Amino acid sequence: MDNNVIDVLVIGGGAAGLSAAVTLGRARRSVTVVDAGAPRNARASGVHGFLTRDGISPAELVEIGRAEAEGYGARFVSGTVTSAVRDDDGVFAATLDSGDVLRARRLLVATGLVDELPDVEGLAERWGRDVVHCPYCHGWEVRDQAIGVLATGPLAVHSAHLFRQLSADVVVFRHTSAPLSAEQAEQLAARGITVVEGEVTGLEVVDDRLTGVRLASGEVVARQVLVVASQVKANAGVVEALGLKAVDWEMAGHVFGQHIPADATGATEIPGVFVAGNATDPRAQVVAAAAAGVLTAAAVNSDLITEDTAAAVAALRAEATPTSEEFWEARYGSNNRVWSGRANPVLVDVAEPLPPGRALDLGCGEGGDALWLAGRGWQVTAVDVSGTALKRAEAHAADADLVVDFQRHDLAETFPEGAFDLVSAQYFQSPVDFPRTEVLRTAAAAVTSGGLFLLVDHGSAAPWSWNQNGVFPSPEELFATLDLDPELWQVERLHSPTRQATGPNGETATVTDTVVAVRRR
Repeated sequence: MDNNVIDVLVIGGGAAGLSAAVTLGRARRSVTVVDAGAPRNARASGVHGFLTRDGISPAELVEIGRAEAEGYGARFVSGTVTSAVRDDDGVFAATLDSGDVLRARRLLVATGLVDELPDVEGLAERWGRDVVHCPYCHGWEVRDQAIGVLATGPLAVHSAHLFRQLSADVVVFRHTSAPLSAEQAEQLAARGITVVEGEVTGLEVVDDRLTGVRLASGEVVARQVLVVASQVKANAGVVEALGLKAVDWEMAGHVFGQHIPADATGATEIPGVFVAGNATDPRAQVVAAAAAGVLTAAAVNSDLITEDTAAAVAALRAEATPTSEEFWEARYGSNNRVWSGRANPVLVDVAEPLPPGRALDLGCGEGGDALWLAGRGWQVTAVDVSGTALKRAEAHAADADLVVDFQRHDLAETFPEGAFDLVSAQYFQSPVDFPRTEVLRTAAAAVTSGGLFLLVDHGSAAPWSWNQNGVFPSPEELFATLDLDPELWQVERLHSPTRQATGPNGETATVTDTVVAVRRR
């Protein structure tokens, strides 16, 4: 086995699993079916109630189903899945009894049931032949014969009525079940159904044919057919390994066995794990199990389409969404000049009274703030992600005969070295996703003792802004995102001043700023 990931691993190759494989193959999904080759109905002489296939042997039905599935690209592996786990990447790894591992995006469990028969000598050997359970699966074939019904639960009387439709000679063996109610006894008597008291201990067989039912008293009641309701148990080892337990299956308040719970589409509580056929619906005959395989396969395909579409959309967005460098290169490259020629007013107001020291300007653009600081004696390091903006800033510095250390950084990846008396982040916002909060916390860590961290954000959007649908936190909310230790930091300003802004075409508007100024103690 290789390590390729297939779309769907179908576990179980009966009617449900094969129908699912055909449906998924027709949907052009990659499918592998793992089957142990031990169907529940192997002993039955034929499958009944299956339109166009009535009377076909179980083995022949499987053979035809496999051929059809293979025609649509399904692959078959003989064996049993002993365990399954889900990897961190969401892919299921199923281990076979051979030790091989198959990896799949989805699991479709169609492992069927195991019939647990009452502890009566001879039942197991005759099961599926002249010891039967279903009037719709076997009733026509045993019509007009001497039929016995072994009462092991509350539905025995109902079963007797069903088989009475097929034969006039029906006997109920009360065996170990509760006494009949007066109403039940009257109904049985009205239809000519005899009730035999006493525990059944075994069967009488002559020439490989059932001839009678033996009671604990030694009496033998002549019968040709015995109807027995088995306890059914879902083959749930695979889902149990994934954390999903089989639960009791009840009818008329009586527990008839266990099944794997699922919704109407076959989806279980475990995302990506589906179940079809008798493993979840013990009542389903072969045709119903096959139909459930089709329905569940369609649900699996739909689930995969949802996942495929989400991945395609994410890929498209990743392809269509520019990086920070691409966006800001386009922003500056589309205009000859973006900078207004003036320093940001909040920076001027806050920094003008400060003694010069080392300053860091984050997102410096074309250098307005950096040049203003340098002109007042500050030793300035100015960073931006746009090479175009930095070239213009360097040109402006040369024209003004000022020295500024301009550095190109994608601050999501690298950060300038050193410690600074003033760190300024003016309108450090972007339509392109980047770890802004983490960068700002790194910036705060670069402030020296006694130094100032000044953060100014847009508190509203100008009519020409790219940020029309932006979220504008309050100064207090913005400060909280920095997660600064109050013992190490002193708040100097948390306010929202307004100012008159000028747009790229000379238009003006009143806008709000969000200001956070904190000093390291």
